[in-house]
Amino acid sequence: MDELPDVTPEPGEIETRELVVDDAALVKAFFLGPGAELDSHDHPESLNVFHVLAGTVTVIQEDDEEDVVAPGVVAHERGVAHGARNDTEDTAVFTATLAPLP
Repeated sequence: MDELPDVTPEPGEIETRELVVDDAALVKAFFLGPGAELDSHDHPESLNVFHVLAGTVTVIQEDDEEDVVAPGVVAHERGVAHGARNDTEDTAVFTATLAPLP
């Protein structure tokens, strides 16, 4: 298995890398610089699972927020609005697995 790349986004910036692209699923890595936010969105036809790999990610789900410290996992059921934010001074890293692909 390949390792995640060493990525250091600037404050407020997000960098992404597609790790697995398949007919059934997508796995994408998100690197959140300090203060960066992934806007809330939903996937009506897919389950989306965040795996926090480094740092602390504030996971937003509908109207709730939870700080998830690595290692941590959060599942977002189909159609549930979700997003992520880095409220720390360090880069936070998580993967998002989307399945099935719409």
